[in-house]
Amino acid sequence: MRLAFVLFHWFPFGGLQQDLVKIVLACKDKSDITVYCMSWEGERIAGVNLVVVPVRGLFKTTQQQQFVKFIQAHVSGHFDKVLGFNRMPGLDYYFAADTCFAEKAYNERGWWYRQTPRALQFLSFEKSVFGAASTTQIMLLSPAQRDAYIRHYKTAAERMILLTPGISREHMATANSALLRANLREEFGIAENDFLVLQVGSSFLTKGVDRSLQALAALPDGVKRRTHYFLVGHDDAASWLGIAAKQGVHQIRMFAGRDDIPRFMQGADVLLHPSRHESAGMVLLEAIVAGLPVVTTANCGYAFHVVHADAGIVCAEPFNQHRLNTALSDMLQTDRTSWQHNGIRYGKQHNLYAMPQAVASILLGERTFKA
Repeated sequence: MRLAFVLFHWFPFGGLQQDLVKIVLACKDKSDITVYCMSWEGERIAGVNLVVVPVRGLFKTTQQQQFVKFIQAHVSGHFDKVLGFNRMPGLDYYFAADTCFAEKAYNERGWWYRQTPRALQFLSFEKSVFGAASTTQIMLLSPAQRDAYIRHYKTAAERMILLTPGISREHMATANSALLRANLREEFGIAENDFLVLQVGSSFLTKGVDRSLQALAALPDGVKRRTHYFLVGHDDAASWLGIAAKQGVHQIRMFAGRDDIPRFMQGADVLLHPSRHESAGMVLLEAIVAGLPVVTTANCGYAFHVVHADAGIVCAEPFNQHRLNTALSDMLQTDRTSWQHNGIRYGKQHNLYAMPQAVASILLGERTFKA
């Protein structure tokens, strides 16, 4: 079987990009795979064909339109299945890693925003996937996504497949968790009675890093002096360090990306994730199964797992900064053992790991999934 995977950009440590790799690895022994993109940063996937489509233009909208035209002309109809990781015409399947753009454009922005070239293009691409005229099969990560798309596009239920999560089991707490914790804290000079707050995710504004910095700045002085903040992800590090300094948050370390996040989760005391928009939020599940208590926002697709597991605090929407400040302060000053144990138990009792295999089964025709 010949499969095509399509996305705009691939770079290391991006959530969508990591999902693509997991699905490729689950499919590649039974299929011939070609990945099409506009740019690829980092190592290529062994045994997989890669085509970097040349595009020109000063604006992203122009480049993306050229890319979509290439996919429609040279990819759609030329493979057994085409799976897209960005919304665009010409897909057999769409892996919905993003939140509903129409929800943002119509509920959170003014009319003028919907007239911008970027918004018009995104709405057009989204409609090509979710609109009534489309036949694209849609793979969703959370019930909240499904509800939003049905509200805006009346998408037929039979085209929507709700996937199980697909985190790696390497995040689960193990017998050597205490050693991993001690080693990480020794490496970075963090005393055992100090606090380590961890945040993981690129696009810092979307992930609510400004909210995190305000919450850290608002901690009681005695707690703040003992609190370290590790931020892992891709963004403009220099500008965010400047914002942190203005907020009075000085015990901060930033990492462009790490391949040892499970070790960081064992060494930390809290995962802070006050994201503005999040279709799923794999990092929430990774923290839960690691036994790392979570502070997050209710608009993250996987926030309901935090509630079901009783593995942390979910701040209700609409967002309130004082509520987040209180949640972080309370968690750092409270015995977190119950949250830790609840998360570890949840990870053992629920299937949070099979998404790549489920997608592979659908693409290879081995199994049919219904909404």
